Amino acid sequence: MYEGETEDGVERIEVKVLDETHEVMGITCVIVQDTVWLDGEMIEDTFDWFAQDKDGNVWYMGEDTHEYENGVAVNSNGSWEAGVDGALPGIVMQAEPEVGESYRQEYYVGEAEDMAKIISLTESVTIAYDTFEDVLVIKEWNPLEPGKAENKYYAAGVGLILEEVVEGGEGRIELIEFSTPDATAN
Repeated sequence: MYEGETEDGVERIEVKVLDETHEVMGITCVIVQDTVWLDGEMIEDTFDWFAQDKDGNVWYMGEDTHEYENGVAVNSNGSWEAGVDGALPGIVMQAEPEVGESYRQEYYVGEAEDMAKIISLTESVTIAYDTFEDVLVIKEWNPLEPGKAENKYYAAGVGLILEEVVEGGEGRIELIEFSTPDATAN
């Protein structure tokens, strides 16, 4: 669970790895549900599809997303699936990241074109939840939204711990609760 202030208000994001799978391009993908609330109202519900290759890279194979207004789904803008209509998978997490390396996280022309660049492998980050060492920092941006970028911070064994807007606005979302199937929430 993540929470923080954005330009639009207080945002809370719940991320769950589901027991279900989804097949994309003949590859079995893990489904991760990502639900976003703004000031207590659900505004987005997304099912992301991920697969890991034999080298350990995690591929982003697509997403089924719905935006909500007043509790009603109003559109599915941003939905895409690799292998459909020219969409291609992208790497969401490299097995062996190297500082300075840039890559595509997703690619569906005009809809999903997120890019990433490795900024650091050794950051020390303190958030209310805990302090983390050797944190991976990835700058993310989308050419469809010029002048906007954010840094995402990842800790080994936990995953995403912090998101900060670094260009084109303000906002900070951080990990507030974490659990695995074998543990209770902290």
